[in-house]
Amino acid sequence: MLDTEPSLSKSLFSHIDFTNGAVAAVSGGSDSTALLLLLKTHLDLTAPATRLLAVTIDHGLRPDAAAEAQAVASLCAERGIPHRILAWSGSKPSTGLPAAAREARYRLLAEAARAEGIGLILTGHTADDQAETVLMRQTRDGVGGDEARGLAGMAPATLYDWRCWIARPLLATRREMLRDYLRRRHVGWAEDPTNEDATFERPRIRAALAGGGDTARADDAMALSARAAAERVELGHIAAGLIRDFASQPVTGLVCLAPGFLASGEDRAAIYALRILLATIGGLAFLPEQARGEALFCRLRGGFLCATLSRTVVDFRRAGIFLHREARGLPSPAALVDGALWDGRRKITMSDSHGALLIAPLGAVAAAKRATQEGDTPASLVRAALAMEPALWVDGENQGLAADSPTSRIMEVLPVVGPFARFLPSFDLAPAHAVAELIGAAAVPPLPFSGHTAG
Repeated sequence: MLDTEPSLSKSLFSHIDFTNGAVAAVSGGSDSTALLLLLKTHLDLTAPATRLLAVTIDHGLRPDAAAEAQAVASLCAERGIPHRILAWSGSKPSTGLPAAAREARYRLLAEAARAEGIGLILTGHTADDQAETVLMRQTRDGVGGDEARGLAGMAPATLYDWRCWIARPLLATRREMLRDYLRRRHVGWAEDPTNEDATFERPRIRAALAGGGDTARADDAMALSARAAAERVELGHIAAGLIRDFASQPVTGLVCLAPGFLASGEDRAAIYALRILLATIGGLAFLPEQARGEALFCRLRGGFLCATLSRTVVDFRRAGIFLHREARGLPSPAALVDGALWDGRRKITMSDSHGALLIAPLGAVAAAKRATQEGDTPASLVRAALAMEPALWVDGENQGLAADSPTSRIMEVLPVVGPFARFLPSFDLAPAHAVAELIGAAAVPPLPFSGHTAG
């Protein structure tokens, strides 16, 4: 029997902090429509002054999409909910369309939230979506792949672009329960035909689950997700502890791991921490493969070496294991652009335009002039790291490191945690927070759940 509307709303949303409002992503399908109406009920009862904005993304992929968006607008108007329709314009890729549409959707939702000064987006992903996600990843990777990271499925919340939280309060709720709720309220919804298009992987998995005649397979996938999520969170906490205990940053762009890192007795977590650090120093959005991380860790245990993985030089000396960006594949000189992510490692924020300035690596000559011995850190490694750091250039003349520039009043160049800069699942908060502290990145915004903080 379906719970009464107020009690259901309370169970779904009472743990979420709506102090700064919320954006509800509403496509017009059953899941997002139920999300919106249940959320409106909760806020009306508990915090009626809360800002609530419904946003519908028209991806421009189906003839009926515009009409469906207008139907959502009408539903919102009837209930006094502010609503916006945003279009994904421009050319669409011929391959990887679902992923591209998802990226565009989150970007547009985040832009709408920022325009309203809101830092929280809610989506209608359900337990059915979670089961499908886990089964898709299980099919691709197998149960034991990459520390079961993928099998954790979708996180309860994901930080987008390091500043806007995307929360999924319906992840433990079945779709049919939500549809029963809508039927009881005599509210219709749109059916997206692409959900039945076997060209795409998710509809194939969805059809297989529906054809099973019972919920056993979905329930098993959800149980697997819960176990994998718990393991991922626990591994992340141990990895964060190792980073705090053994990692330091002698100079910007150079991380040192004390040799004791290799003998901590937490090999799985140490390899995970190493992979995160490699991707961060190399400016990559993805961790190096699990097998390559394991192989490098074993080689480090064998003694001193110099190797490269994920655009990061790994130089093991008596003073420690040093990580810095390799010299290959650095960005060419380019104009400063507000919001740009330089080399996947530095976020540029500008308060004013400055057309005469270019940004490019400092270079070996300039680095040699300013590099000095830093404690036990060899000067050669300081030079190598600084040479890869972003510098400002005017008319071919090197003006020095961007972080030290007199233009710092109009611009800021901050380190970012590359593998989590775009999407940070709440599963990975602890290691992301530890790395952010290590390299001087911006602090992780607090989770939007009552009683929780970053890391």
